Order: sequence, then structure tokens, then C-alpha cells
Amino acid sequence: MGILVVGSVAFDSVETPFGKVKEVLGGSGTFFSTSASFFSEVNLVAVVGEDFPQDHLQFLRSRNVDLGGLQTSPGRTFRWEGRYGYDLNEAETLDTQLNVFEAFDPRLPMEYVDADFVFLANIDPELQLKVLKQVRRPRLVACDTMNFWIEGKRAQLLETLHHVDILVINEGETRQLAQEPNLVRAARVILEMGPRILVVKRGEYGVLMISEHSLFSAPAYPLESVYDPTGAGDTFAGGFMGYLSGTRNLDEGSFRQAIIFGSIMASFVVEDFSLDRMRTLEFEEIEERFRRFKLLTEFQGLG
Repeated sequence: MGILVVGSVAFDSVETPFGKVKEVLGGSGTFFSTSASFFSEVNLVAVVGEDFPQDHLQFLRSRNVDLGGLQTSPGRTFRWEGRYGYDLNEAETLDTQLNVFEAFDPRLPMEYVDADFVFLANIDPELQLKVLKQVRRPRLVACDTMNFWIEGKRAQLLETLHHVDILVINEGETRQLAQEPNLVRAARVILEMGPRILVVKRGEYGVLMISEHSLFSAPAYPLESVYDPTGAGDTFAGGFMGYLSGTRNLDEGSFRQAIIFGSIMASFVVEDFSLDRMRTLEFEEIEERFRRFKLLTEFQGLG
């Protein structure tokens, strides 16, 4: 029945050296859902305020995202404001207004509890665990987290990690969670916490996937134009999980291809602000970039 994702839907205000936008569509659940929808049906659980416009809802529905789990609460929608310098790997947060997201209590519609594929976006680990207690027999569970939860709710996060198959975090968070400076050794420490696969997002340096018996590294797709990296990690996760859900194949080769498709989706979203590039994206463009990605990394038989 596709993918269940629990995360945020928000308004983002973003400034980069290449432009500035005010209160555009954002949020981890939004970026993930839009990306995953190119490969699979998506069921979104999130909360918005009474100020959330209908045209944003229509966009998500147009992408085959089921909004049966999207709550509308009295008040204002979650807002985030950030700024990037020429180092687009790091955002400076200027303002965060949780608004209705502060009291978010994820409750799954009955038609979502049999989800085979579950992604827990970057939210409070106590809420992530609450979601998992509502899902019956998921085939694959992945989650994201951040430095705020690693530092402030470590015990709760560790409890959640006992129940997930895949953890998707960035390089700094990997070292922080493991309390180990070496990335590969840090990954081994995290695998002992519960997940059987760790996916490390490394921004412009690509992605590293580590399991007990394998290690896979993929570069980022080289781009001429990068306007806004906001949501790139969630878009990557959406492509990664979307591909796995669409194929329903969980062997080693599928996980590696899923990493590539996740990287491709992230490479598209950064080409414009917010989700504007995703609004015009066609699946044929994804397939073409996949072919170019294969050529980018191919080396056997060329010498």
C-alpha cells in the first residue's frame, strides 16, 4: 500500500547567494512525499494550521500523495527561516516557529496501519516510537534524526533505533550519535544500536551506505546550477524509500540502486527554490539522469 511517512509540512523562508523566497512550501514530510511519489503511492501524516492554502494541498494530491493523515489544527503552520552562504552544506537558522507542530500528535488512519514501508522523518523520537506502535507489521522501517534530538533526547532516540531497519543521517550526526570521530567506526557503533543499515548523507560529497557485511559509496551528481539545498536530504530519502517501495525488492542490489535514485532526486530539487523544480519534473528526466549517473561511475572495461 505504498509508503507511510510522518514528518513536517511547513512554510520556508530561504536566502542563498542566488536568491531569496518568503514562506514557500517546505517541511520534511513534504519534500519526502513529493520525491517518493515518483516511484510509489505515499500516505502522509503531518499537521498544518488554518492558514495552509488549498493550492499546496492540491499540489500534493496531484503527486499521488494521500492526505488522509494530514491534520488541520487551529493556529498557524510551522515556519522556518534560514540563510546559506556560498558553503551550501550548512544553513544558518534565523527563525523557527513551531506553531501547531509543537502539539503534533501523530495518529494513523486505520487504512495506514498496515503500511509495509514506513519513513519517520526528523521529528521527536518519542513521536517516532508512538507511530511505530500504531503500525502492525511493517516490512521496512527507516528514520531520520538530527543533532537536537541526539543531544536532548538520546535515551528516547536509542529506544526508537531498536525498532528501525535503516537510519538516514548526515556525517556530523553520525559522529555525534556514535561519539566516535572516524566515520566508518562510528557507523559500526550505530549498527550495534539496532539499525541494520546506516545511510550517511554527505552533501556535495555523496552518500555512504554501511551494513554489517557491505559498504557502498556513491558520489553526488555534479551540477552546474545549485540554487537552494533546503530539503535535499528529505528528497534523497524520498527517492531512496520510494524506489524500494516501488520495486518491493530488498536485496543488496536494490538498496544500491535506491541510493542512486535518492541522489538523483536530491540533484533535481536543489536546482530551484522550494519544490519548484519538482513541479515540472518528468520521470523521463529521472531515467536520463540515472543513465548519466551510471556513466559517471563506470570504470570497468574502459582501459
